[in-house]
Amino acid sequence: MSKDVEVRDFHQAKWDEPIIFELSTSGQRGILFPEADNEIKNKAGDIEKIVPKSIKRGRKPALPELAQPQVLRHFLRLSQETLGQELNIDIGLGTCTMKYSPKINEQFVRNPKFSELHPLQDEKTTQGTLEIIYKMEEFLKAISGMDAFTFQPGGGAQAVFSNASILKAYHTDRGEGEQRNEIITTILSHPVNAASPHTKGFKVITLMPDEKTGYPSIEALKAVVSERTAGMFLTNPEDTGIFNPHVKEMVDIVHEAGGLCIADIADANGLFGISRSKEVGYDMCHYNLHKAFSSPHGSMGPCCGAQGVKDFLAKYLPVPVVKLNGKKYYLDYDRPDSIGKIRKFYGVIAAVLRAYSWIMAIGADGLKEVSELSILNNNYLMKRLLSEVKGISAPWVEGQFRMEQVRYSWEKLKEDTGVGTDDVDRRCSDYGLQGYFQSHHPWIIPEPFTPEPNETYSKMEIDEYANIFKKISEEAYENPELVKTAPHNTPISLISKEAITDPKDLIVTWRAYKRKRASK
Repeated sequence: MSKDVEVRDFHQAKWDEPIIFELSTSGQRGILFPEADNEIKNKAGDIEKIVPKSIKRGRKPALPELAQPQVLRHFLRLSQETLGQELNIDIGLGTCTMKYSPKINEQFVRNPKFSELHPLQDEKTTQGTLEIIYKMEEFLKAISGMDAFTFQPGGGAQAVFSNASILKAYHTDRGEGEQRNEIITTILSHPVNAASPHTKGFKVITLMPDEKTGYPSIEALKAVVSERTAGMFLTNPEDTGIFNPHVKEMVDIVHEAGGLCIADIADANGLFGISRSKEVGYDMCHYNLHKAFSSPHGSMGPCCGAQGVKDFLAKYLPVPVVKLNGKKYYLDYDRPDSIGKIRKFYGVIAAVLRAYSWIMAIGADGLKEVSELSILNNNYLMKRLLSEVKGISAPWVEGQFRMEQVRYSWEKLKEDTGVGTDDVDRRCSDYGLQGYFQSHHPWIIPEPFTPEPNETYSKMEIDEYANIFKKISEEAYENPELVKTAPHNTPISLISKEAITDPKDLIVTWRAYKRKRASK
């Protein structure tokens, strides 16, 4: 198929849509709840007498009152003003792996047999869910080479915190808890690799990238490793998409010093069937079951940071863990060396079910194909952007392939035209793309831009995506004000950042909205 895919015309719907509370009319009803059967009434008794007065509401909740059609139209109008995953090519959300998630997985999750389970039900009635958790653990053990997993952490940062907690417990048991108080990581690893161990009380040592290769030198690591080293937290490949070929040597150096090594595999989409934590020598790792394993995510959910460990660390895993006694599955709380609870109940099990369904659908060969296609798509997009788009660059290892994503730079575009990554980011929404991910902080790469064209995008979609940025670059060189004043085709035009950062104007709750609006 030709790469000459035309950029689509796009103009988003714009509605003068009030907040739903402002649409409310007293007496309107969307749902009429049925009266309870007499049999139930007789058995349950008078609800007014059952509920203690001390926990009764003082007044009815101030909910909006609308008929069903009004509610439907309201939210449909809002949806037309939203650039969601179902509408646009969301390649731009690198490090987030916003791949297409099969809708059949949603049907599984929303099935009442699953969605209406209560976490306090007797284990006899939750055997199916426990079996899925158990088998999902077996899948991740095969994918990573680790010996045990927990799905309790609510996301990547919490999984790293759980890893840091196990690291602390391990050294404490060996009598070195006070001595080994330093963690080594890299500036281009995910920020949680520094933040979560720091929260646990470790001193963090950060390695900077080599000017030529983009990853830290062996000499730099040797200079900071000591008897105080508790462990090393690495993201590899980092968000640059560069795979550090010396990672095994780095792991060996830390092990020789008595530290443990922990892998952040949030960027897993280029590694399935190609590289495992076990062979690299890591002692712990974590995956994000959202992102790489099918669950879409955003605004902190629905996440699951699957944490994996080797045998000698399994006793420290958070409680409970799912076990099989030969006949039935059960939650094992009898673990005296456990670091304790990380999250209520057993985490976000819906993410586990989606990941399980996804792996069952594609199998081991499919997993490897996911990574091969992701790497192919990424390098095809990189070839097009670097050869055809003026003003963009990819720092380090020029001419070499990357893994599943690349962190580009619009630095040259900014120098030539004054148009920076914020401007390009806003302008792409005029072509129907949601805003892209720039970079974690600090910005080691100036004016960053991090797309991830994973396995679910076709060549035609990647071509359309590349053509949009080619067009925006051309606009920047011909008429920079057009890009700097974007967006022009969306419900909301360019706004001052002060409006969303000034506490006087910022409104994050309905009560604050009423209070501030009433005062004007």
